[in-house]
Amino acid sequence: MDNFSSELSGFYKLSIDERQKKLQELFDLSEEELASLSGEDLDLKKYDRMIENVCGVYSLPFGIATNFRVNDKDYLVPMVIEEASVVAAASHAAKIARKKGGFTTSNTGPIMISQIQVVDLDCPASARVHILHNKDEIIELANQQDAILVKLGGGAKDVRARVIETITGTMLIVELLVDVRDAMGANAVNTMAEAVKPLIEKLSKGRVILRILSNLAELRLVQVTAVFDSEALGGEEVVRDILHAYSFAEADPYRAATHNKGIMNGIIALTQATGNDTRAVEAGAHAYASRFGKYTSLSTYEINEEGDLVGTLEIPMAIGVFGGLTNVHPVAKLSKKILGVKTATELAEVATSLGLAQNLAALRALAAEGIQKGHMSLHARNVAAAIGAEGNEVEVIAKEMVKEGKVNTESAMAILEKIRK
Repeated sequence: MDNFSSELSGFYKLSIDERQKKLQELFDLSEEELASLSGEDLDLKKYDRMIENVCGVYSLPFGIATNFRVNDKDYLVPMVIEEASVVAAASHAAKIARKKGGFTTSNTGPIMISQIQVVDLDCPASARVHILHNKDEIIELANQQDAILVKLGGGAKDVRARVIETITGTMLIVELLVDVRDAMGANAVNTMAEAVKPLIEKLSKGRVILRILSNLAELRLVQVTAVFDSEALGGEEVVRDILHAYSFAEADPYRAATHNKGIMNGIIALTQATGNDTRAVEAGAHAYASRFGKYTSLSTYEINEEGDLVGTLEIPMAIGVFGGLTNVHPVAKLSKKILGVKTATELAEVATSLGLAQNLAALRALAAEGIQKGHMSLHARNVAAAIGAEGNEVEVIAKEMVKEGKVNTESAMAILEKIRK
């Protein structure tokens, strides 16, 4: 799109209808696509094919994070999330990053791991060597299962094997390393693992039980870095305090769990919006945070020579742009259109940038003003609406609760009663 900028000044001030019209103008959305955002084209038969025992649909807010610039390209980022302040915080952090060029990423490629568990082995070490000696035959058989993937440049690329000790005895774990291109890849790697089972048993003289992908996608990593302007963050003292907050998370797993949850606020919101598997991404991220034997921060922060804050994030990102719900759910398809991403890797790079932005925003709020100030002002509206406030009453009650520092149902009901009297 020519001259496209993700800096949409005043976007948050618009009504929902006005925001939808803005998106329609920017991305040439059809009336059908707009209807999918409002749930007006709801067809329960579509959802009945997705899971079992369907009785209805549960809706979540669909928002747009602005200001994102990743690898010199602008993006408006769809986010599906129920938590107040997340979209606004990510947009603000992205605006700060823009001052120094935005987000820069790298990646290791879309390699997924499929594990084949072998038990009842007489000579595990010898079986491992025999498997590796015949890995070309294993790879050839695996690739016969998906000619299209291979034609696109993907497919099984390597085999590795490990002997492990467990409470039920020694096992050989054979792993297929598969380039899944632009899919998340679960179906492809699982099909390959199933196909090579007889060959693995023949070569190892053992018995294969599990054949399943690993969600610890350590070979499908994305790295992102951004420089956050010191002045825009609030000055030298705020930058130092953000560094202290990061250091806390790096050293203490109790803090790291909440720190990393902030990262996943952004990543999971985009993963959900694009119809990808949020549980797979979440599991992989937290497992990766524990890869050194201790759960720690996924992100890193440093201060450069200019006094600006430099943030980095490295994380497994097993998401795709086709397969699963990505080409079935109407809002997932619309999200991809708004993003304009062409490959799974590009989507993963935007998602990781979003995670770093959200993390930085949370650290800044904690270090500079406390997490409750911005979060509670938005949460207050939910509380007001929940007790039956209508129209302008919601804003009046929310502002009064924040002013009093008491955001709860009791306070909201008291203010509502006072207003209506």
